[in-house]
Amino acid sequence: MASEAGLLHGRSNAYNIFILFLTGFSLIIMAALFLPLNNATIQLLKFYDGLICFFFLLDFFLTFRAATSKTTFFIKEYGWLDLVGTIPSLGLIFPYRFLGLLRLARLHRARDIYRHLGVQRRGELLRDILQNRSKYASFLVGLLAIIVLTSASVLVLQFESASPNALITTGWDAFWYSIVTITTVGYGDYYPVTTGGRITGIFVMITGVGIIGALASLMASLLIGESHESGAEKEDPQAPLIAIEKELADIKQELATMHELLAKMSIKDIQK
Repeated sequence: MASEAGLLHGRSNAYNIFILFLTGFSLIIMAALFLPLNNATIQLLKFYDGLICFFFLLDFFLTFRAATSKTTFFIKEYGWLDLVGTIPSLGLIFPYRFLGLLRLARLHRARDIYRHLGVQRRGELLRDILQNRSKYASFLVGLLAIIVLTSASVLVLQFESASPNALITTGWDAFWYSIVTITTVGYGDYYPVTTGGRITGIFVMITGVGIIGALASLMASLLIGESHESGAEKEDPQAPLIAIEKELADIKQELATMHELLAKMSIKDIQK
């Protein structure tokens, strides 16, 4: 079911949805590179863009390897756009940044595939989400962590760079501060001194508690939840139904035996 309803070549729906949202977020980062930001913030955005592009490059090779017809995928399905779109927006040459716009091909292709899906396939997608909730939740939490980490570090660095008393002055400082805050560790070696930076810090603290809690819940469901299942239930999901049917059959047999005994007692009474 999952492979038939998948949006892209043989990949799970959860993974495809994660890639699509990550593509949209990378386009937001690209758009931010054109804003009048300070040099440290621009360099940090380029760093995140490079990381995402590396992940897209890995995704391209995995998808290319899984494609039934590699020529069809690369040419007719515009896989080459995905490959060129993985080039980071380094900004060495001004038009070079616009190569990242080719990532729109991922969104366009997914929209066309979903539009051609029938109502039955869309129902299969919904059932796949319900049956694989933990997988979808894992990708969702990972995506939220990426978005919060990137947004927080960029905003904190932009706000703090305007203050002469700032402790967070480089991209690495902002990245370290965001990691420490989102994981609720809080070393205290770096902290914001501006109003905008502190508001961003509050946002990171609140979302960090939720993200860490969600990760702990997912880990518990993976490590503990499956261990409580018996081997018979894993081998045969219908084992509980079979057990109930057997109990009902035993009760029916006992009732039949009691009915025969009552009938014999009634006959004896009549004969007397």
